[in-house]
Amino acid sequence: MPSDQPPVPAYTATPGSILHPDQAFYDKVANAKRTLVQEFTLPIRSGKAFSVPAGHILRISTPQGPQVGDLNLWNLHNPRERFWASRTRQLHASHISTYDRLWSCLPYLRPMATIIHDSLAGYGVDKWGGRCHDLLGTRCDPYVNHMLSGDSYDFHCHSNLVRAVQPYGLTEFDVHDVLNVFQVTGLDDQGRYFMEACPAQEGDAIEFFAEGDLLGALSTCPGGDLSVWGWGEGGDGEEGEGKTMLDVCRPLKVEVFKIDDVEVFKNWKQPESPAYKGAHGMRVPLGEKQA
Repeated sequence: MPSDQPPVPAYTATPGSILHPDQAFYDKVANAKRTLVQEFTLPIRSGKAFSVPAGHILRISTPQGPQVGDLNLWNLHNPRERFWASRTRQLHASHISTYDRLWSCLPYLRPMATIIHDSLAGYGVDKWGGRCHDLLGTRCDPYVNHMLSGDSYDFHCHSNLVRAVQPYGLTEFDVHDVLNVFQVTGLDDQGRYFMEACPAQEGDAIEFFAEGDLLGALSTCPGGDLSVWGWGEGGDGEEGEGKTMLDVCRPLKVEVFKIDDVEVFKNWKQPESPAYKGAHGMRVPLGEKQA
């Protein structure tokens, strides 16, 4: 018989769990005196890669108002270890905020970054069920666009990220599912993915603490703040007073900070991968208890 009780989340953090980070520590990091070591403003419809040393803070902000960004992360020294959006979604939620962590793929499976500040944390759930900082969807790309519309366009987020990582020796095959920062999305009553206009205002920001040496890449989405959508089936690129997607595109700002007070890190160490030593059942290739 079906239960009248709502289902329990598959992964529930308990006290001391790696899923439940030391909030007091991350609050200290967020409030510690810091020194700017790198900054740039990313123009509309473009992408750029950058490094973030372990123990530093990555800040992404909206200097001119609402704009969605697509973020990829890799281990700076081993790009096979990269951000795993779907596992992060399972371990935390479909949309993430302060104290949630960005996890890496197998076989590494460890926090790559932890969110220490989110000026949009109070957005919550809107009347449509939308939430901010999306892990449900992924980057826009020219292949889906061409499949649905027949058009070819070279500055989708996927393409922006491909160009961004090329100077680091990475290729299109290294670009992966993203964290859509400042993006509000949800699922309707039929389970269909929807997007809403970005709620960020001038100066809104999200900050990440780098748990290891990271290579990041960010794209300023060509959909801008997503108040107009014009690719794929059902999109015409115009809304309201004749606005196009280009009209609602704005830059994003990226800053990297070093923490000045080393005492903050007194009890911190870089996360380690799970100590699984098995061989995936290779000695019993037909499956469990088949030997």
